[in-house]
Amino acid sequence: MQSMVNNNLYDIGVIACPGGVQFANEIISHLKSISALKLERQLQNLMKKYKLSREEVIQKMNFNRDLVSVYPKQNSMGKIVVPEYKVPVHFTHFANGEFKTELRKSVRDRDIYIVQDVANQYPIKFPDRKEKQVLSTNDHIFCLYVTIDAALQAGAKTITVVLPTYPYSRQHKKKGREGLTAARFGQILEYMGVERIITLDIHSREIENCFNHLRLENLHASYQITRELSRTINLRDENLAIVSPDTGAVDRNKFYAESLKKELALLYKERDYSKLTQDALDNNIANMNLLGKVAGKNVFMSDDMLGTGSTLLKALKLLRKKGAEKIICAVSLPFFTGKAIDHFEEAYAKKYFYRIIGTNAVYHDNSLLSREWYLCANVSRLFAKTIFRLHFDLSLSPLLDNRNIINKLLSADGK
Repeated sequence: MQSMVNNNLYDIGVIACPGGVQFANEIISHLKSISALKLERQLQNLMKKYKLSREEVIQKMNFNRDLVSVYPKQNSMGKIVVPEYKVPVHFTHFANGEFKTELRKSVRDRDIYIVQDVANQYPIKFPDRKEKQVLSTNDHIFCLYVTIDAALQAGAKTITVVLPTYPYSRQHKKKGREGLTAARFGQILEYMGVERIITLDIHSREIENCFNHLRLENLHASYQITRELSRTINLRDENLAIVSPDTGAVDRNKFYAESLKKELALLYKERDYSKLTQDALDNNIANMNLLGKVAGKNVFMSDDMLGTGSTLLKALKLLRKKGAEKIICAVSLPFFTGKAIDHFEEAYAKKYFYRIIGTNAVYHDNSLLSREWYLCANVSRLFAKTIFRLHFDLSLSPLLDNRNIINKLLSADGK
């Protein structure tokens, strides 16, 4: 019996950096359920094809797996063994700020996926430190570097970095004497030996053009966001309009407008780039205008990220001034930096908006998740499916083109 497919399942290893523990755990949980389903389907097909009992097929599957394993699994007789996937790791954060990563299990000749949430701004507990530490984006990045190096030194066959948030993505083009840090970050990973990056809604697709061999898989949360939207309003509502918050988000919102068969309006902004936005009450927008009509309509507006939220808050106020009714916003990367959560709570009390839909690509605790106005779209299964399909050289098209499943969701919403 051919067992190559089964054995490949056990070649996957997932390493969670401190900032990405929560997201990695969810990915692993989904990987296990996907693998269990795959193994069960294969079991049923083999039983039917070779006219064997369930116990006989399981025995042969486990035998073939153990045959190529240096250390066969114990107590695996009579049941399908789903891989654990998680690689145990010990992280040290020294007093001088340095990090060290120690793998507690062999990863030799395995395909390793390292998960890191560089946007995690919540306190993290390290075993060797008494107090929890809040790490900066740069801290998370360097922790990722030492983890990649540890996996490579341990003989990993391939390294894929899973970054729900791609750091420095807004530094992708020059307006003056400034760096192209978004490209340099990926080039550093490529130089270290990383073969692929998996991320969500990268700020600029141009970044991918800066690599020689490294592959960047840019996932989209459009289906997950639309699913949350369908639980909030009727997607077939004739009174629903789609608004793009700026020219850079036109393609994203055009996708929603075409999928939901709604009109598309546009907010046009003029910025003063000499001014740096510090919080949600301050912004560098000199002027903002609306192209289109929203009076008496419910509005859905989507963007890739929310930082301090100053730009979005100004847009919400303008839309309400123009006569918009319920306003629902979606952001793939909900950073909510500084006091943004408090400012949006105040704006919600003033009825500037109805709901904000974010994703769990950025970790948040109940200080945000418990808010009445906030909805979280879970994208961890999307990442798990991507890892699974990439590992078996399957096409990602079903995951990247969400039109068909959104159409099914639209049909179900109309019943």
